[in-house]
Amino acid sequence: MAKKDNADRIEKLRELVAYHQKRYHEEDAPEISDEAYDSLVRELRELEGVGEEEVSVANQVGGAPSEAFSKVTHKVRQWSLNNVFNLEELSDWEEQIKRRLREEDITTELVYDVGHKLDGLKVVLTYKDGKLVRAATRGNGVIGEDVTHTARTIEDIPETLALPVDLTCVGEVWLSETEFKRINKEREKLEQPLFANPRNAAAGSLRQLDPSITASRRLSIVVYDLDSLDVKDTGLEEPATQEEEILLLKKLGFPIGEHIFLAHSISDVLKYYEKWKRKRNTLPYNVDGIVIKVNDLSLQKRLGYTAKAPRFAIAFKFPAEQSTTVILDIVLQVGRTGVVTPVAHLTPTLIAGSVVSRATLHNEDQIKRLDVRIGDTVILQKAGDVIPEIVSVVNELRPANSKPYRFPKKVEGCGGDGSIERIPGEAAYRCVTLDSDFIYRRRLYHFASKTALNIDGVGPRILDQLLDEGLIKTSADLFTLKVGDLEGLPGFKSRAAQNVIDAIKSASEVELYRLLVALSIPNIGEETARLVADYCGSLEKVQRATVEELAVIHGVGEVVAESLVLWMSNKKNLELLSELLPHLNIRNPVKRKESNGALAGKTVVFTGALPSLSRDEAKALARSAGAHIASSVSKKTDFVVMGDEAGSKARTARELGVTVLSEAEFLKMVR
Repeated sequence: MAKKDNADRIEKLRELVAYHQKRYHEEDAPEISDEAYDSLVRELRELEGVGEEEVSVANQVGGAPSEAFSKVTHKVRQWSLNNVFNLEELSDWEEQIKRRLREEDITTELVYDVGHKLDGLKVVLTYKDGKLVRAATRGNGVIGEDVTHTARTIEDIPETLALPVDLTCVGEVWLSETEFKRINKEREKLEQPLFANPRNAAAGSLRQLDPSITASRRLSIVVYDLDSLDVKDTGLEEPATQEEEILLLKKLGFPIGEHIFLAHSISDVLKYYEKWKRKRNTLPYNVDGIVIKVNDLSLQKRLGYTAKAPRFAIAFKFPAEQSTTVILDIVLQVGRTGVVTPVAHLTPTLIAGSVVSRATLHNEDQIKRLDVRIGDTVILQKAGDVIPEIVSVVNELRPANSKPYRFPKKVEGCGGDGSIERIPGEAAYRCVTLDSDFIYRRRLYHFASKTALNIDGVGPRILDQLLDEGLIKTSADLFTLKVGDLEGLPGFKSRAAQNVIDAIKSASEVELYRLLVALSIPNIGEETARLVADYCGSLEKVQRATVEELAVIHGVGEVVAESLVLWMSNKKNLELLSELLPHLNIRNPVKRKESNGALAGKTVVFTGALPSLSRDEAKALARSAGAHIASSVSKKTDFVVMGDEAGSKARTARELGVTVLSEAEFLKMVR
């Protein structure tokens, strides 16, 4: 940045920070989030040359490779927690718990154990006769990494307990902000990559081969759960509640959370949440929310687990993290169907624990609504695992010479002359011609992908290699390859070549709906392809179908029908099909027997994680019972099968009066 530009930005930042300080501290009416404000302050300090201990937003994440550690099979499976982000979702979670308990005629008043959700590294500690025998990371929940040698260096972890019991407990290893900054300053002097945040620093410190490095970093731990316990002849009573577990752990010598709270209602939970949302920066460790658990252990056992999380516990996350960053460029990205999506290239910024340098701008209308321009300082938001999004522009920091962004008439990657056009009735643009190498490769990747022909082991890297070597030009060419064509290519020994040929041969027998997905027809996804395949029964009938015939299929509609008919009438597409068909054995959908069951002819939507069925298994059962599957809830929906973390579809169902089923109720209807 030029000196004058640098000076101008410093002056604007000073004015802006002063303004928001007044709004926040004096007028109690903040206009931007604390995270966005802090981001502006950090930039100002950096430009002014102060705040040397601030961590760069472009830090790298460190840590020893997991292959260096021996593996540990956990005695008790380790779960992650589902998340909620607002009061409505929290109330929905409580209602699901109450409904499950009512089904078992349990009307006990619920009490919740509430505590901080530490942003650290989960560690499982095992003791035999009161002595530490093993420490392990969570890993995948079933198998973790043995880190006993480094865990023993953490002063907070007792080598010997107050009583000679056998137990397995769980805690969170954390690093203070002060220690984190000290470690990064040392790494900077040694020209080593900096840790991105305290959590990653804690993980990297614990996963060391040399325990002396771990010992030098002063890690801490908070123990919060008891997985198994054998009291032996100590006279201890086994705990009956989560609170009693915590008190027992403290008695045995473990450090526990200092701010645990018993809540007798969701209203009490909310008060605790609001308190620590305001005060979390006063804590010695980083927290990103609170954890709520049903206090009664017998009720916990009744409620059980989903495939990935306990039903009796939930993480209530603090508001979405925000940061400020600068838009360096707006680049148009071309997808496999030719749709053009604007993507903002950003000054790398740390948000929600990871460094981000890209954010989608969705379409032209979104750019106009936000008035996003190249050079703008923007507020970037990331909630949970949701992709980053730009929520607003900081107009006070806009460069004086900025100009509104205008979509170009041509885009590199579109092929032909690169022209683009707006899709009628939509906010999106697409390529006028679809013959570019870039689009072609994206389509070929999709053709071989799991949701399409599922050519096992043949991904983008291999497909690029085959294209670059001139061994294939079209998807049909894949089926003409021989083992000898591949042998001698880099990375292809005899067995690898044979595996590719076998996978292609296996994929040549394909269900009709999978073929429709593989053809990259605009608006045709898996569920829509199934509906069309089931209705038409064969590819020949799909090719002859009219818009009017297809539009009447529930779940298809006129837009999808037009896309399909237009694709099937295109000369180049027909040439592609004629080349493909001699190599394929298409399995047409089997006509279902007429069913008189409760789901026959009904439209079903699935949402959330079901306790025992995968989504594909549940859909297959519904189809076998004569049901139609839809992806969204409407007035035409007959049933919504709801699992955990159901979200908006469950709420829409209630608003529309659609019947909501549990997995158990659904299974009764299909069996």
